[in-house]
Amino acid sequence: MGKIKYLFKRILKMDYKNMFKIAKAISKKTKKNTLLIVLDMIRCGIKYQAGYYDYQEFEFYNLNKEERKTYLTRGKNNEIVKKFNDRTSFHKFEDKAEFNSIFNKYLKRNWMVLDDKNLADFENFLKDNKAIIVKPIDDEGGNGVEKFVYSDDLNYKELYDKLVSNGQLLIEECIKQHEDMNVLYDKSVNTMRMFTFYKNGESFFLQAVLKIGNGGVVDNFSSGGMYTYVSDLGDVYVEAIDKDDNIYPTHPISNHKIVGFKVPMFKEAVELVKEAAKVIPEVAYVGWDVAISENGPVIVEGNCFPGVFQVKPSLVDKKEGLIPKYNEIMRIF
Repeated sequence: MGKIKYLFKRILKMDYKNMFKIAKAISKKTKKNTLLIVLDMIRCGIKYQAGYYDYQEFEFYNLNKEERKTYLTRGKNNEIVKKFNDRTSFHKFEDKAEFNSIFNKYLKRNWMVLDDKNLADFENFLKDNKAIIVKPIDDEGGNGVEKFVYSDDLNYKELYDKLVSNGQLLIEECIKQHEDMNVLYDKSVNTMRMFTFYKNGESFFLQAVLKIGNGGVVDNFSSGGMYTYVSDLGDVYVEAIDKDDNIYPTHPISNHKIVGFKVPMFKEAVELVKEAAKVIPEVAYVGWDVAISENGPVIVEGNCFPGVFQVKPSLVDKKEGLIPKYNEIMRIF
């Protein structure tokens, strides 16, 4: 019944114009008939709970039935969240100020929350930390994230009023990124989305995705960034992709080669998220955003509704999604 409800919700909310746009792009790329692609999209939506973005990103148009079954789609990801994550505890992740309070020991940086009475505290915070990142407390996707740097001529009151008015109430000390991470792109903190699963008193590390900025101060996929995949040893093994399905063997701004990049302190980052996964056991499946600072890995935020990240099939020899790996631990599909 849950799958049927999800399917009908997707049908009602579907952006059909964008669906046909993507189908036409795939048709141009594959020389297949657009209508047949649309029909196949619908078939995959019913059978695999795959939306048209799944269909495009994970190249379902080039996969056979057995290969398609191995890919984690957004619909199937929803099933994992529903089964293992207690919705009544979501606020501990979605409210960024509450999250920072709970996971303070893993942040390893200064932070504060603005209200309409702490202008002096804000001014001192900026003077002490020199550079800050401001965020809305309850938004996502990098929306409303900005960086400000201390200067003698900065109008603190004007900035303070602007932030309070915009709801950008969470103020954090800027993470000083590890020099090796700066080599890829130094205008944003390039984070890893690290997935964990917790059961029976034990936490498991599932996979890591490296998100890289591309022209902005955030690395979010929805804000123009790109992402690639990190092996269990911390090495990037495929090219990066962005939301427009572009593939990047090297970074277009830094010109640094992406494949073969080694994430510093990766082992320590894995241990960090495995430890953090024990804090709220009722939310068992979490995607942690982790930065590698000058002094080691730090948690940026946690996601109780992790996105779906899988290697594009054409970038690897074995066309297999995440489900077999997840099933070894979760046994859900």
